Amino acid sequence: MKDRVYLLHILESIDLVEEYMRGKSKEDLEENQELQDAIIRRITVIGEAVKNISEELKKANTTIPWTNIAGTRDILVHKYFGVDLNMLWIVINEKLPDLKRKIRSIVQGL
Repeated sequence: MKDRVYLLHILESIDLVEEYMRGKSKEDLEENQELQDAIIRRITVIGEAVKNISEELKKANTTIPWTNIAGTRDILVHKYFGVDLNMLWIVINEKLPDLKRKIRSIVQGL
């Protein structure tokens, strides 16, 4: 099932963001362009994977804000020079952990 592959890409990217941020503060993120670039890349991968997940799976899992996730990817790709680091911090610390739990649950059910 191709959805499983995309879901695993999402989990891998979240794991990498967690690894990149381990022991790092918001200030570290703000001061480190390489770190920002790496995380933005991973969020882009997540957004691209979401865009490829079947409508059937999305409709069966409405607690995940699929459109918002894809939209975040679009904002980061198309407005790269205007990335809001506060928004990025919220995504890293609030949105990704919740998404990870939900995606893991879906994968376990496949």
